[in-house]
Amino acid sequence: MKKIEELQWDSDGLIPAVVQDAATGEVLTVAYMNEESLSKTRDRGETVFYSRSRQSLWHKGETSGHSQKVISLEADCDLDALVVRVDPKGPACHTGARSCFFENVEGFEADQGRSIGAILGELERLIAERKAQKPEGSYTAKLFEKGLKRILQKVGEEATETVVAGMSGNREETIREVSDLLFHLLVALREIDISLDDVAAELQSRRK
Repeated sequence: MKKIEELQWDSDGLIPAVVQDAATGEVLTVAYMNEESLSKTRDRGETVFYSRSRQSLWHKGETSGHSQKVISLEADCDLDALVVRVDPKGPACHTGARSCFFENVEGFEADQGRSIGAILGELERLIAERKAQKPEGSYTAKLFEKGLKRILQKVGEEATETVVAGMSGNREETIREVSDLLFHLLVALREIDISLDDVAAELQSRRK
């Protein structure tokens, strides 16, 4: 356990902080902190950075509402960089994009797809929105209206269809059925008020 004073600050008293979605592992942004902003981050439980352009502290989301609840913070082996895992309340980028990292660079292959963790995390948030907002015509909203019993019946149906597809050896059909199963399972978890973080914690405990 390192103290804030033990971190290796640069000549300007700053340290780079890589901000990562705790649920999905997606890198959201890179910012800088000084001792004061890191202390305030610890006290608030939300990210507070140091703006090099304005030469002042800024509490992420103070004006936009897009705050970042800190889940964990770790330094690297040289103590000269931080990884801050957060629960983001909205986009991280000032452009309105979820992540600041979206510009392709010439000579390098563009990302061909998101990680399964990122996709499940986004789907979990979308399902929560559907439950709260109940938009007309939404299949997900209709599932919530029918209640937990029907949702769990759908989970059972999709699980059976996944088994049948897997036994048939049809790869594409199995992928489709697994996707259906994961979706309905996420709906069930939301209805029971269980998050992916709760499931991740249980899985983590089984690694011991």
